Amino acid sequence: MARTSNEHLTPFAHSAHNRCFGCGEANATGLRLEFFLAPDGSVVSLPAVPNAFDGHPGYLHGGIIATLLDEAMSKAVRAQAGASMTRKMEIEYLRPVPSGMPLRLEGRVVRSEHRKHWAEARILNENGTVLAEGKGLFIEVHPPKS
Repeated sequence: MARTSNEHLTPFAHSAHNRCFGCGEANATGLRLEFFLAPDGSVVSLPAVPNAFDGHPGYLHGGIIATLLDEAMSKAVRAQAGASMTRKMEIEYLRPVPSGMPLRLEGRVVRSEHRKHWAEARILNENGTVLAEGKGLFIEVHPPKS
């Protein structure tokens, strides 16, 4: 399910020039995901993940699917509260996720208490079918002291 012309998504600025496997532009072997902010506070990414990340031929590896969901949830938390790290994550693999095809990642924060943030994410195909879902607990972190 690609971005629709009436969808008001704005680029989500973050420190993408890092080596993060999911979103870092400085990681030549990573996913290099780009995220957008939706008006409701959720985040969206519209990747077509190459077959270099396959498990079974033509389908993404389960660990890559987990990474996509983790990144979407993490970015949703970052958009509302700042940097965080995954404490716990639960995934439901509903259908195989094809490689090289347009995908839609959506992430949103569903609850926050102090430094704790609960988030949800999902991966959809271009027809809007949900292929995988995740739920997670994220803890805000502060940069290490020099």
